[in-house]
Amino acid sequence: MTGTLGVLCAVWGGWLLLQQPEPWRIAVWLGAVVLVHDGFVVPFVLGVAALGAAAGLRLRGVPRAALIVAGSLTAIALPPLLRPGGVAHPTVLPLDYPRNWLLAMAAVALLTVAHAAVRSLVRRAPRTSRRE
Repeated sequence: MTGTLGVLCAVWGGWLLLQQPEPWRIAVWLGAVVLVHDGFVVPFVLGVAALGAAAGLRLRGVPRAALIVAGSLTAIALPPLLRPGGVAHPTVLPLDYPRNWLLAMAAVALLTVAHAAVRSLVRRAPRTSRRE
């Protein structure tokens, strides 16, 4: 059932692609996305994981989630970050996207470090038992 739904979605997407005035531009963009993912994102994530493992870091739980969030935010931000030059109309992309992306990355990093610090403090805190 799921495979059939996937094939139907792929056929519908192909039909919608062919309805576009310049379908080759979208196809090139989609191909570039696959190349960037397989040529940059995957090796980068594997490299970070390998360096973390070599350094004895455990990239599980919150640190792994932080890497996933950072990667997802970067993937979403790539089109406005990589836009060529200015835009024809100033209201199309009116924000400072590089600055906002950096702020989002800093927030992810700060929250991850804060979580690790709180977790470390909680682990080191003396445990007392309450007896009534």
